[in-house]
Amino acid sequence: MTAQLLDGKTIAATIRLDIKEKIANRRAAGERAPGLAVIMVGDNPASEVYVRNKQMACAEVGFHSELYALPATTAQSDLLALIDHLNTDPLLDGILVQLPLPPQMDEEAVIERIAPTKDVDGFHPYNVGRLVLRMPLLRPCTPKGVMTLLAHTGRDLSGLDAVVIGQSNIVGRPMALELLAARCTVTICHSRTKDLAAKVQAADVLVAAVGRAQFVPGAWIKPGALVIDVGINRGADGKLVGDVDFASCAERAAWITPVPGGVGPMTIASLLENTLQAAELHAQH
Repeated sequence: MTAQLLDGKTIAATIRLDIKEKIANRRAAGERAPGLAVIMVGDNPASEVYVRNKQMACAEVGFHSELYALPATTAQSDLLALIDHLNTDPLLDGILVQLPLPPQMDEEAVIERIAPTKDVDGFHPYNVGRLVLRMPLLRPCTPKGVMTLLAHTGRDLSGLDAVVIGQSNIVGRPMALELLAARCTVTICHSRTKDLAAKVQAADVLVAAVGRAQFVPGAWIKPGALVIDVGINRGADGKLVGDVDFASCAERAAWITPVPGGVGPMTIASLLENTLQAAELHAQH
């Protein structure tokens, strides 16, 4: 392996330490701790793991957190009523609805119901729109975490060719906007893209967020590229693997993220940063 490892676990731990210090200073100055409400509907095992990790991170840095675990049969009107209540709670700065939601719910309607200044996931059209206009407020967590990782390579991103595989609202699209804001030339690829291999081979920066295990082979990687693997998939042997074939890609990349321990911890670190930012915004008003 020639690539250097972009260790999200270590970088995220540093961010959490910094936030913990800021919270201690806030408390010493007589200010309250930031508050985060997490809503989980149903019992998706992956969601339960994510939610537990988020709660542990909140406890570690000294945030006030509340979990609302609702049954899978919850009516959308009841979920919206809960969000309305949390929107007005002065002790809560962030509201996070864990996706996916059960089929009877309209995810877009639920996301839009969250007050934009409490949308710590950064999914509300208001926050995505601000990112489009290069006036970011609360930025989508995973792309924000990826930008923090890329900053740790020390590489100037300006002018580089970046390829994002995947066009989801949660990762692909906002990721492209983040890279565009960093002055990259950005290509978004998806299931209809022609000659994907050639496009990836031209990429100085690759962000793989396609949700298919080891989808990108090492032969596609441009020597010296920065490779960010957002995917978390369970391989045939039960082990977690990313969207890129780590071993062969690491032979050609300059930097690469591991799975697990790369992007995942950074997403949660970004959520904590957003919640603190939301608390600071609320203190100004």
